[in-house]
Amino acid sequence: MRVHLTATAAAAVRRGHPWVYRDGVAGAAGRAASALGRGARAHRAVAAAAVSAASGEVIELAAEGAPFLGRGLWDADSPIAVRVFQRTQAPALDERAMAERLERAFALRDGWFAGRDTTAYRMCNGEGDRVPSLVIDRYDRVAVVRLDGGLLAPWIERLLPHLARALGARGVRSIGLRAPAGGGDAEGKKLAHLHGPPLPERVVVRELGVAMEVDLARGQKTGAFLDQRDNRARVRALAAGRRRALNLFSYAGGFSVAAALGGAGRVTSVDSASAAHATAQRTFRENGVDPAAHEFVTADAFDFLEKARARGDRYDLIVSDPPSFAPSERAKPRALGAYRRLHTAVARVLEPGGVLCAASCSSHISMEDFLGTLDDATLERDDLRVRALHGQPEDHPTLPAWWEGRYLKFVVLE
Repeated sequence: MRVHLTATAAAAVRRGHPWVYRDGVAGAAGRAASALGRGARAHRAVAAAAVSAASGEVIELAAEGAPFLGRGLWDADSPIAVRVFQRTQAPALDERAMAERLERAFALRDGWFAGRDTTAYRMCNGEGDRVPSLVIDRYDRVAVVRLDGGLLAPWIERLLPHLARALGARGVRSIGLRAPAGGGDAEGKKLAHLHGPPLPERVVVRELGVAMEVDLARGQKTGAFLDQRDNRARVRALAAGRRRALNLFSYAGGFSVAAALGGAGRVTSVDSASAAHATAQRTFRENGVDPAAHEFVTADAFDFLEKARARGDRYDLIVSDPPSFAPSERAKPRALGAYRRLHTAVARVLEPGGVLCAASCSSHISMEDFLGTLDDATLERDDLRVRALHGQPEDHPTLPAWWEGRYLKFVVLE
């Protein structure tokens, strides 16, 4: 099927943006629908709804003056109507073309993680590797596939033989799938077995030499937040000589272990999920660190900070890595307010001369937006400066035109 795009959507595709939103669809079968007395936005919504394609169907993109813009896959349930895979007319968009894209993504990483120093990393970063909506994370001998939306679900069975061969050649034995049921996001969905020996519930991997337990069965995303690998190493380096460290929204304790291994005297991990602390404590032991020498608190981070301030507790290293506060552009003003409240509360328990590492994984929040929640007025102090700005590591590549892919912000203030 051929889909006709609006001028704005067509311009984005030409620049290399991999998404076409529903309001960028002007009509199907090469026909731009007439306004029929409707407003332009309402008309475009009707046009997108009129496209009779199933999720996963190959779509050709066209626009006025451009009979061919590219090819993508239709998503019947997502606000993103088309994920763009190709900008050239040949070859056809089929499983062979996708398999070649995946092989290029795998080959790119072949020399990056030689040896056994790091055994967990991203092998395919979806749009950033020009395989939209498909993420593959490796955890030693296990690979977990995650789908964003339902458009690739019909393709998985056809792609599986290639995945098994290509991943098997690199030492992966088992493949699992975290996929959405009936479209939507795969977050929180059960891990299904695709190939190889049965999937373990938990696996211990190494990250820059540090052991890390990953809960494959119940963990968030594919099991762990691999995009913070380099930033965990930075926290380890910053922890030397620190007396008390605080890790807010600690999840499985990656930053906590990093701080402890780096030399922090006592690390306090705060998370609302007690099960995450159990994983963190096992990771401490895997690294030869006694978790009893540190503190694990099950609490809401905002409540904890309020009580810590009232007690007079102070920390000379604080890591704040909350879940996304802005799941959509509409939520951005509220999210910025939440970041400001959080950072105000954090600054009140940060020792003079301390280090604050503040993170955001909200793609709708730019780095400049985020820095605006860390200014002197918000922190109520003028003794801190930005020491470094960081993002996601090289195994999470992005595209120049795809600003949404540069979602991770990690700011070090001292």
